[in-house]
Amino acid sequence: MNLSRLSRMLMLFSLLALTACGFHMRGTADLAFKTLYIQGGNLTIKKDLIRSLKVNGVTVVDDPQKAELFLELIRERRQQNILSLSGGGLVREYELVYFVDFRLRSPDSEVWGPVQKIEGRRDYSYDDSQLLAKQFEQDRLYEDMRVDAIREIMRLLVAQKPKKL
Repeated sequence: MNLSRLSRMLMLFSLLALTACGFHMRGTADLAFKTLYIQGGNLTIKKDLIRSLKVNGVTVVDDPQKAELFLELIRERRQQNILSLSGGGLVREYELVYFVDFRLRSPDSEVWGPVQKIEGRRDYSYDDSQLLAKQFEQDRLYEDMRVDAIREIMRLLVAQKPKKL
């Protein structure tokens, strides 16, 4: 068997294995609405959420009268907990926690749905001698948790079936 034929067979086998396991590229979300009004303050998650909604074909409107669904971003919070200390009492490990609270309602209702909470957690080791690197790592972990929270909000929005205007 020559090398080119073997490489083609391996490629074909790899493609078959990928399709058999259910792998598929992440596409856009299948949202049942095209306009959304976001109520809430200047939370850091808001800008990235708006960008994700636009990519998925949803227009974030400034006028609540034009919205098919309302989203209220209530609170976004960061927390840092000590997980472990060295024998000398120095922090060796932290747990970072990121919280987002929000709720939804349709324009034809005056009642908001229940507050939904998304929480992300990450652990990381800490070393005082690498202060700048550890600060960068901490910021990156919070950013990753915010991206995960946006994905979770998008998954919850896919389940929403608002009435058309």
